[in-house]
Amino acid sequence: MDFTVNGRRFNRENVLIIAEAGTSHSGDAVKARELAAAAAEAGADCFKTQIVYADEIIHPLTGPVPLPGGDIPLYDAFKKLEAPEEFYAGMKEYAESKGLLFLASPFGPRSAECLRRLSPDLVKIASPELNYTQLLQTVGGWGLPALLSCGVSTLSDIEAALGFFDGGKTCLLHCVTAYPAPETDYNLKLIENLGAIFGVSVGLSDHSLDPCLVPLLALACGACVVEKHFCISRGGAGLDDPIALDAAAFTKMCAAIRRAEKLDSATVLTEAEQEYSAKKVRRILGDGVKRLAASEAQNYTRTNRSIHALRDIQAGEILDAENCAVLRTEKILCPGMPPYMLEKITGKPARRFIPSGEGVRFEDV
Repeated sequence: MDFTVNGRRFNRENVLIIAEAGTSHSGDAVKARELAAAAAEAGADCFKTQIVYADEIIHPLTGPVPLPGGDIPLYDAFKKLEAPEEFYAGMKEYAESKGLLFLASPFGPRSAECLRRLSPDLVKIASPELNYTQLLQTVGGWGLPALLSCGVSTLSDIEAALGFFDGGKTCLLHCVTAYPAPETDYNLKLIENLGAIFGVSVGLSDHSLDPCLVPLLALACGACVVEKHFCISRGGAGLDDPIALDAAAFTKMCAAIRRAEKLDSATVLTEAEQEYSAKKVRRILGDGVKRLAASEAQNYTRTNRSIHALRDIQAGEILDAENCAVLRTEKILCPGMPPYMLEKITGKPARRFIPSGEGVRFEDV
């Protein structure tokens, strides 16, 4: 299926290439413009960022989180990345002046409201938010073309998320939520199978290190979108810069994709086997059965969203928006109930003491 944005149709013969700058700009408007200009010159179709407000992503007590650059106190890092709406408006205006589509991921109600005021042409839900029902309901109601990244997820998670969106305007992005992600974890035959199961277009969000291997094999499997992290330098301060492609590597990837668009899939696969070995290609293609990849399995329920206590909650205290929120758990806190339970427990008393930051579990209510 085609994925259409603002009248432009993207498919296996015309892939939407997304330069995911993420947080590589470090909140600096000059750096953001430099990134957008470099992405356009490299051959990207779309420039992507993330609208970050720490309190709607993780709890202050989350602690260090292992990222490509090492263990990071992620709440503090997110706080430093917070920027006013004018920053994102300027980024969007500049990216569009370079002929790029502008794309951003919201992570909660505040960032979603900010993004909506920017009048985007499309929107992306990141893998950890695929189960964040309240955010999905909000963003799905916009009626925009949407990219749903489905790393660290099950088929039932994907099915539930798609229920909030217009399938004709939605593209799933097959993804492995690990940084970096091993090429052999990708199981790229899933791209065709996800399209057949859900009747939507499917692309790739790639966290592997090679600029061309996984993207080209994904194209051979029918991907209509390829997203890859992008930076000026892999030694930069962006949280994902150590696994991102610099401008030279991103240019190489774009050129390889544009060349492969003109070839049949069998030829793309044959050329990959000649360069990388048939055994490695077979392992990357996998069997097409949806399962958690080995490198991301331990992140399930922790990278995803669940209900957490915003502060200490005493036994008998009524649960509400002042003391509970839907957040990522990460590594040292305990996960809580899934987000769809938030409305069901609101107004109910806590059965016992719930420490600040910890997940609110069924036995707590």
